Amino acid sequence: MESPEPISPHEVDLEFAAATQAAELDRHTVVGALWRCEGDQIRCLACGHRCRIASGKRGLCRVRFNRNNQLRVPFGYVSGLQCDPIEKKPFFHVLPGSLALTFGMLGCNFHCSFCQNWITSQTLRDAESRAPIQPISSDDIVREGRRRGAQVVVSSYNEPLITAEWAKAVFESARAAGLRCAIVSNGYASPEVLDYLRPVLAAVKIDLKTFNDSNYRALGGTLKRVTDTIRRVHALGLWLEVVTLLIPGFNDDSEELRKLAGFLASVSPNIPWHVTAFHPDFRMTWMRRTHPEDLVLAAQIGVKAGLKFVYAGNLPGLTQEWENTRCPGCRGTLVERTGFSVRACEIGVAGKCPECRTVVPGVWG
Repeated sequence: MESPEPISPHEVDLEFAAATQAAELDRHTVVGALWRCEGDQIRCLACGHRCRIASGKRGLCRVRFNRNNQLRVPFGYVSGLQCDPIEKKPFFHVLPGSLALTFGMLGCNFHCSFCQNWITSQTLRDAESRAPIQPISSDDIVREGRRRGAQVVVSSYNEPLITAEWAKAVFESARAAGLRCAIVSNGYASPEVLDYLRPVLAAVKIDLKTFNDSNYRALGGTLKRVTDTIRRVHALGLWLEVVTLLIPGFNDDSEELRKLAGFLASVSPNIPWHVTAFHPDFRMTWMRRTHPEDLVLAAQIGVKAGLKFVYAGNLPGLTQEWENTRCPGCRGTLVERTGFSVRACEIGVAGKCPECRTVVPGVWG
């Protein structure tokens, strides 16, 4: 009989580290709000997977789990906390030039091979993905935001839907302090989680990663669930911006981009669409970077599809006018940007063009 391959010390170390991190994360949990009992199992309602979880087991995200027929969920820590220009999220129609205190936790309900936050998002799924955590209260997060002059508090870095209970606690503290709140999400939401977060949210950014269902299934979801979320967020009256990371050979086919942009325009031509540049990362290090001309071509497709606000980002100064916000009425430049820096802002708190008085949708005041 052939002898089994020996396990390397490196593999043993990774398995031990993963088990240790899981135990540490499980200590920073509370009984969640987004679940219900179904017989001897639990149905998690935090995202579109709607995992049915047996006692002692975890959902697909790995960070929500069933202990004694109660759903335990992440709470009371961050893995990242920093103050950024809100344009980095990216939000271009939310308080231009303001600072956003951004916090993140660990875990995701997708497994994208091109993830650019994989160190935090793929925790407990990928053995190399390990990030430190910092216990903290929601009030302390808000105090830090106020100390740094932030006007917005954002949940990002990992998937905020699977840590919705913590996000809501932070956002309730933030709103009490007069701050706006937003999430940066992959859009794989359930109706329940959107209704749960709606009262504390001002804005939502959704990654529409592709308009090909087969590609979405390879990432861990379906196209329809994300498009349904986009429709629902818009119908709920939350400010919505959509981002597509343009990846050569994956989602940059012109016909696919026409369908994607056409879908957004059918929901509302006022939805800002950001096409951003990919750089090789995680498990897709062999793919070439996105060139400026790739972004400009995609942006032009968006305009032809009927979208009024299309932006090309992540390559500061290389996409010229595609970084700026222009009035849909007179085409005057309202917000001039280079990368994440706002050079000039002519739009007032009422969101009107100073020249032709056209109302530009967004969160301005």
